Order: sequence, then C-alpha cells, then structure tokens
Amino acid sequence: MKKISYILLLTVCSILLTGCKSNIPNIKNNTIKEETEKEPDSSNSETISLLVWGSEEDETLLNQIFTSFQEEYKEQANFQITFAAQGESGCKDALMADLENSADVFTFADDQLNTLAAAGAINPIENMEKIKSTNLEGAVEAASIGDTLYAYPLTADNGYFLYYNQKYLSKQDIETLDQILAVAATQHKKFAMDWSSGWYVYSFFGNTGLEVGLNTDGITNYCTWNKTDSTIKGIDVANSMLEIAKNAGFSNMDDTHFLAGVQNGSVIAGISGIWNEVAVKQAWGNYYGAAKLPTYTCNGQQIQMSSFSGYKLIGVNAYSAHYEWASKLAEWISNEQNQQLRFELRGQGPSNIFAAKSTAVQESLAISALLAQSDYSCLQRIGNSYWDPVTEFAQNIAAGNPTNESLQIQLDKMVEQIIK
Repeated sequence: MKKISYILLLTVCSILLTGCKSNIPNIKNNTIKEETEKEPDSSNSETISLLVWGSEEDETLLNQIFTSFQEEYKEQANFQITFAAQGESGCKDALMADLENSADVFTFADDQLNTLAAAGAINPIENMEKIKSTNLEGAVEAASIGDTLYAYPLTADNGYFLYYNQKYLSKQDIETLDQILAVAATQHKKFAMDWSSGWYVYSFFGNTGLEVGLNTDGITNYCTWNKTDSTIKGIDVANSMLEIAKNAGFSNMDDTHFLAGVQNGSVIAGISGIWNEVAVKQAWGNYYGAAKLPTYTCNGQQIQMSSFSGYKLIGVNAYSAHYEWASKLAEWISNEQNQQLRFELRGQGPSNIFAAKSTAVQESLAISALLAQSDYSCLQRIGNSYWDPVTEFAQNIAAGNPTNESLQIQLDKMVEQIIK
C-alpha cells in the first residue's frame, strides 16, 4: 500500500512539473539573450541606408562626421550614408516636391520650419529637453513652434554686425552711428549699409516698439511702422534715416560694393555678415575689427540698432524608412564636438552653448560680434509682401527723398503694402 502511494505521488509531481514547465523562466537562456542584445554581432547587423542633404561646401565636413558616426555605432548596425548637395535656402521646396523619396536628414534655414512642420515633413524631437539645454536660447526658439522642438539647432551665425577699420575708428567711436559717420566724413571715407534690402532696414525699426511680423495664417504680415501715437513714431525713424542719408560719411551700398569699398580703402565701416570676414580681414589686416551694431539718434534718444537673426537647423524626414537612426545621425551632426569641427573647418558659428564658449570661437571677432548682437536681434518671420515695399521706401530715403513727398504718407503706403 505504501509502495502504491509512493508511485502515485511521483506520478502527480511529474504531471505538475510538466504542466508548469512553460511558466518556469530559463534564467540561463534569458541571460544569454540579454547579453546578445547589448552586444550585437556587427557581422549580422542590417544595413541602414541614409541620404543626407547639405550645402555643397559642407561635403568634406559631413563625410568626416559620417565616419565618426559609423565608428560610434558600428556594433549596432552597418551604415550606407550618402551625401547630396542641396542648398539650405531651397531645401523646403525640394522636400515638398517628393517628401517620401527625399533626404532622411537635411540642413535648412530656420524660416522654413513652420511650413515643414505644418506639412508633416518633420516631427517633434523626442529628447527635446536635452537639446534645449545645450543650445543657445535664440537657436532653440528658431527650431521650435511654441514650446515644441522640431529640429536640431546647428549654427547661430546668419545675421549681421558692424565691421570697422581700427586705423580710423576706436572702440569708443563705434558705440554710436553718429560718431562713426563723423569720423568717416572727416576722413573722406564711408560707412556702408544696404538700404535696398528690408533685411538690413529692419535694424532701424526693430528696437523702437514699432512692430512687424507674420500673422498666425503664416502668410500675411502685421506692421505698425507708421504709428503716430507711440513714444517713438514711425516718422521719427524716417526722419532719422533721412538725416543719416544726407551725411557725407554715409553710402547706401549692397554687399558687393561694400566689399569693393573695403578693398579699395574708401569704406572704413559697414554692416554685413560673417560670409565677408575672410575678405575683410585680408583687406584690413591687423586693423580688422568687428562688433555689435551701434546706437543711432532717433527723436533725441540713442536707440540700439536691431537685426534679424537666422539659424541653420538639422531636420529629420518624418517619412524616413529608418527614422530612429536618422534622428541619431541628426543629433550627431549637431552635437558639441561636430559643431566645434564645423567652426574649425567652415568658420560657422555654433549654436551649442559649450562649443560657443570654446577659446577658438571666443577669439573670432565676427562670431563674438554676432553673439553680442544676438541680445538685440529677432527671428526673421516675415511674409513675402514685406520685402518690396520696404526696399521702395528705404531707397527713396537713401536718395534724400527727392520727391519731397510727406514721410508719413510714404510710411502709410509702405505699411499698406506690407500687410496686404
């Protein structure tokens, strides 16, 4: 009887163990699986193909960055990263022409962000708090819609500042446009600025309380440059511009003529961007100087000249077949190390806070000038109807208002065209 009970007990235990077998974890097998996931065999990894768009001048730089990216992630995947030249200014149009077959990663100008986001071409960045914390505030704003980051900040150098020749102008002289013009006139030289472009003309209106910008429809503008009931009125700015235009030390020059004047010695100061730094340094040598924009006299006050600022961003195509890897590559291209490399190879100003604080960047007069001017700049968010009316208005003022038409009437006409 005892023997039968013993056999019965063994049978029951065997059945119970058999029934529970599928629920008992195989610790050894799980450990092996976890270790395999953490350290994948690169020989069995899939090939990730990514297409990257950037400016033609960036090809050497980007290929160097691709190499470091592949080295960083070689244990996780094999990569086939292809570069194709595509200018930042035309990136939006190229993408929208065939979004699903366009680049996985692309460089673009910040004023295209809203259109790309609205079209669903780019998604919010997943690790946005990390990216926000390591980039300049203006660059983060440029890459965001509201509080949501849609792209990776890359550069913070698409703006303008003051170039000046230290042979003629001291650091004290360049604090005010009045003094710059006085020195230029005395020396029979010129201060140059392009009044044929609303990009530069904005500098007179931007810090006065008078406003211009894009409406919520993303197409039309609002503008108060003709206000008559504000502390600084539109006509105050117009009168100041007219006085500047009449000064013997002033010349209305586009970028090409500015550079020619620097090279032939007729221009000792002017407003332009970083793209002219090498040529200006070559022309002025040890006398080369760069600083934020000066103040100018308006209605008896000294008003700090403002500026439009611009940033280059890195976007990730929402339709990328390898979206996660494309995002990793975009973040890699825009990280501190590679923004520093971009400055070294291309001279472009970093948006990364730590790269911007590096000794090499701080020693660049142009980058330092841009960073100083950034406190008085705003993003260019303007509809197309802004440009022509501003050019027409400013060109007439630069010519000394030869028609003698009321400045207020001219301001009213300009604003009417800007907001239509």
